[in-house]
Amino acid sequence: MKRYIVFILSFVLLYIVFQILSGWIVTALYTPDLSSINRHGSQEVVFGQTSIIPFFSTLFVATLAYLLSQKLFVSIKK
Repeated sequence: MKRYIVFILSFVLLYIVFQILSGWIVTALYTPDLSSINRHGSQEVVFGQTSIIPFFSTLFVATLAYLLSQKLFVSIKK
C-alpha cells in the first residue's frame, strides 16, 4: 500500500506540474488574431467552466496502470 501512495502522490505532482507548464507554454506562444476584433464589441472576458472529472479519470487510469504493472512484475518474477 505504501508503494501505491507514493506512486499516486508522485503522479499527482507530475500531473499538476505538467498542467502548469503546458498552460504557461500555450499562453506564451499565443498570438491573437487582431483582424477579427470588433471595435464596438464588448471588452468582457469570459472563461469556460472548469471540471474536476478529467483529473479523476486520469487518476483512475494511473491506478489501473499501477495495478497492472504490479501484477505483471509479479508474474515475471515467478
